[in-house]
Amino acid sequence: MTVDGRGSGAVRTGALVPGRVPSRVRAAVLFLHGGRADSLATSRPWHAAALRMRPFEGAVAAALPDDDVLLARVRYRVRGWNGGAADPLHDAEEALADLARSVGEVPVVLVGHSMGGRAALRVAGTPSVSGVLALAPWCPDGEPVAQLRGRDLVVLHGDRDRVTDPVASRSFVERAGAAGARAEFRNVPGGDHAMLRRAGFWHRTAGSVVAGLVPR
Repeated sequence: MTVDGRGSGAVRTGALVPGRVPSRVRAAVLFLHGGRADSLATSRPWHAAALRMRPFEGAVAAALPDDDVLLARVRYRVRGWNGGAADPLHDAEEALADLARSVGEVPVVLVGHSMGGRAALRVAGTPSVSGVLALAPWCPDGEPVAQLRGRDLVVLHGDRDRVTDPVASRSFVERAGAAGARAEFRNVPGGDHAMLRRAGFWHRTAGSVVAGLVPR
């Protein structure tokens, strides 16, 4: 699959899976789906966590009808975070590097759910990243926030989430704001971790938030 971001070139397909690929690229949105705390099983595109992000990709595409914003997703090697290995973080770093080599240093907005939200928040210090939308992110105690300085951050979290903690997400947003991020927490009343309750609200809100985060 080719893209004419700087006149010619091809989108690399290691950790980067292109979705909508315009002929010229002024910005990009990169999606990072959820996973597991620990698993070395191979990550597959038909796993439920990956499929759950597809409606969000569609909502963002509808909210960004411009043909100059590239949409893509991160391909994980394995399903888990795996402690200090932080496997999806390295996949996200590789995807961002592939993107930069393909289309140049365009601003990138990251959209991550659960484990993918943790990876997106961690990798936000990459110079090309301008903003992050984290959906029900996994924010353990002590997660770093300094890398978000100068970035736009929006966190959506349902108050019925029993997998990741909305209170921890709110605390993370407060710490990120104190560290210099333009950070906002939005509660989703009745929202669960899979974002199936009030799914339409999740999708519409994600689309509008990302449209506002992508630099004009």
